[in-house]
Amino acid sequence: MDIIISKEEIIEYEKLKVISEITLTKEKTTLFEKKYGCSIDAFRKRMEETDEDFEEWDDYIEWKANFELLKDLENKLIELDNAKNIKIV
Repeated sequence: MDIIISKEEIIEYEKLKVISEITLTKEKTTLFEKKYGCSIDAFRKRMEETDEDFEEWDDYIEWKANFELLKDLENKLIELDNAKNIKIV
């Protein structure tokens, strides 16, 4: 039995996976924005000006990781749009 998959189908499949991850990451970011009522930059500045709070620090670390993951995923989506070669290993 042969299975034939086009380059375009592989790219679309990979893009859907990345878009799904982007959606989940944005939802997590939105939860932090609602919890603290500000952006990550404003939250970081606020943390620098107040006494250390371990819960806020833990949230900041997770929030920052989500923020960086979102940038990476958005870049991956761009790479998929510009993919010229597909290699299946």
